[in-house]
Amino acid sequence: MYNLLIGLTRGEVEADRLFEHTPDDVRQYLAPEAGQVRIERLSNLPTLLMPETGFGDEPQIARVGHVTNVNNSRYGYTFTFVPNPAIAPIPSPRIEAAAGALDITDWEFHRTHWAVKGVDLYRVLDQELSSRVKPKVFQFPTSEPFDPDLVAVMMPFSPAFAAVYESLKAGIEGAGMRCLRADDIWERDHILDDVLSLIWRARVVIADLSEKNSNVFYETGIAHTLGRDTILVAQSMNDIPFDLQGIRALKYLNNREGRAELSRGITSRLKTITAS
Repeated sequence: MYNLLIGLTRGEVEADRLFEHTPDDVRQYLAPEAGQVRIERLSNLPTLLMPETGFGDEPQIARVGHVTNVNNSRYGYTFTFVPNPAIAPIPSPRIEAAAGALDITDWEFHRTHWAVKGVDLYRVLDQELSSRVKPKVFQFPTSEPFDPDLVAVMMPFSPAFAAVYESLKAGIEGAGMRCLRADDIWERDHILDDVLSLIWRARVVIADLSEKNSNVFYETGIAHTLGRDTILVAQSMNDIPFDLQGIRALKYLNNREGRAELSRGITSRLKTITAS
């Protein structure tokens, strides 16, 4: 899935324009309880932002990134769009040319609204617009298959987290899934390539932000950009960066009781995600 924001370049959408041109099953996933919007799910999705085509003086370009700071306002919702610096702006005509693959109707290009599409944005952009949107510092392994039972675990490489990983693994297996972390595999010369492969293939990513580990922060950003369901965990809420504090996280204590509670929380959260 991905967020499609057309004409919302000032960071606000009216309530009746949210989820226009959004499939019913996707709408149900994002607002399952009497229309209550699950903001953390919107924030986890990659986002395509562009102006209405053919109107005004705004540059006719689209940007790929993600949304954060989504909040209720008097008339709808405000948000902050954060562009992905690794992806160059895309001329709007190229997005229009790929409209079918992106599930965008011609009418939508001339309508200010926020839609959510049941399409893997990065796969489409790689296939349809690969000359413009490939990241500059790495390549996504687009030929590798998606694994609906795989959970990728991103956490510091430290013996102090060995027991935490075992607790996460127990919680994941309790939900009928399996897990891997980057040091479980050695398929490529560069560890980042193994990390990218793991995130690309995974259904869910668990990111332990404890100790403000910069590698885990980077990997979490990649997971969010790819639209993977991402579960944040941390031993202290102070370890969570400001831009991610609007997303719910599981706090745990690194002792036997705390890790057991973390395991149960992971099982519960995964069951909710896979049932959607």
